[in-house]
Amino acid sequence: MSKKHRKAKPEKTADQPALDPKAAKKARNKAYEARLAALQVEIANLQAWVKATGARIVVIFEGRDAAGKGGMIKRLTEKVSPRVFRVVALPAPSDRQKTQIYMQRYVEQLPAAGEVVVFDRSWYNRPGVERVMGFCSDEQAGRFLDLCPRFEAALVESGITLVKYFLTVGEEEQERRFRQRIDDPTRQWKLSPMDLESYRRWWDYSAAYDEMIRLTDTPHAPWWIVDSNDKKAARINCLTHLLASIPYEKVKYDEPKLGKRQKKADDYAPDRTARNVVPSVF
Repeated sequence: MSKKHRKAKPEKTADQPALDPKAAKKARNKAYEARLAALQVEIANLQAWVKATGARIVVIFEGRDAAGKGGMIKRLTEKVSPRVFRVVALPAPSDRQKTQIYMQRYVEQLPAAGEVVVFDRSWYNRPGVERVMGFCSDEQAGRFLDLCPRFEAALVESGITLVKYFLTVGEEEQERRFRQRIDDPTRQWKLSPMDLESYRRWWDYSAAYDEMIRLTDTPHAPWWIVDSNDKKAARINCLTHLLASIPYEKVKYDEPKLGKRQKKADDYAPDRTARNVVPSVF
């Protein structure tokens, strides 16, 4: 056999050491922070476009308790102005509001020109928690599910961009997060009596949410399901999708000039009145 027809010997390679779990976690966290930072720059670009064009945007976050809605909203809004990105998390209705048309207190929260309204739970309380917990009748929930698609169609026809997300989490992961809240004093406020009921009534909520999504998932206002068992992946996936769902453009930034600071007046004298100063402890 000639030399050129001989089989090449496989190159010897050193066994690749398994990546240390701590190093892998650190690398993943670093990648997450980099992706999140880039997304937040784009969210700032979206904000500039909303202000410049007078766009009106509504983003709804619904989902299982402990699915990460609060963390998602925090990452969406932490680098932008609360005057443009307004978070709405309504408390239980007052006695007066209970006598109003159900949608009335939500309608007054809708955006004006140049605003993004982010609903941390929304009008979908009715077919979800209100129905399961008996705060409304099955008839009232059914009427809501019948009328809601038409209501949302009217919003979209008026020029509002409506994006709806439902965050899911598995039973075991939800329980882990609930126990984490119980054990952590800084998170105990997050665990409400309603959360405990949602834990006990998992399958009642499952049936209610299944019907809600089925009957209100429309071409003009579709539901987008976010797997939130991995919170960091969920945030990157959801925020990326949100930005892709809105046809914004980068607005040119006219860099301002600071100018010159005025000179201290010759007759200026610092006030010598005693003042209360916060003690330095760090």
